[in-house]
Amino acid sequence: GYRDARRYLAQRRDEGVPLTPEATAMKDGQLGLTFRETMSGPFALGETDPKAGEAAGKKADTTLAMHATVEVSDLDQFVADSTHTGAITGHIDFTPFGKNIPASRGVFRLFSPTENKALRHMVYELAFEHDNQQYYLAGRKEVHNDKKGTDLWNDTTTLLTRLHKGTGPDGPVVGAGVLKLGITDLAKLTSTIHVTNAAH
Repeated sequence: GYRDARRYLAQRRDEGVPLTPEATAMKDGQLGLTFRETMSGPFALGETDPKAGEAAGKKADTTLAMHATVEVSDLDQFVADSTHTGAITGHIDFTPFGKNIPASRGVFRLFSPTENKALRHMVYELAFEHDNQQYYLAGRKEVHNDKKGTDLWNDTTTLLTRLHKGTGPDGPVVGAGVLKLGITDLAKLTSTIHVTNAAH
């Protein structure tokens, strides 16, 4: 679990994991981590339900890609926080809007609890601007605790996503779709994981 992950990262630190650029901004003794993740899939404007947006996106051949960099600056605090919240930035590629649209702020949550004890959410949210309009991309992975094998894989790699007009998830929904993390994307994600502030 999280404690095992904490011990593993501490061991990596003691073994002398090289400092990354992110580590220089951390305080001494404050172990953290960063990773990059890309998810993409069919997405359509004018839809409010992710599944309907996925179908419409396939029909219109419109896709959205979220290129995210997740940062957990203090792993102890991240584990202690019941919502397991970190920071996220990145950029968006969306067929109608263009490519490489910067997203300078957002929210990431790992296995955040819900009112249903058998369900947890992995949350990815990014704010960006296009054509002088503010947008907020809000996605969640629904992870069911009673699922195993291929069902669990599908849960943790499927992001149900809505595009809101405005600066937060309370704005009107103007688009929707389903983003996926593929096997190749997972391999790339694994290669980008860095322990931060791993100095002795």
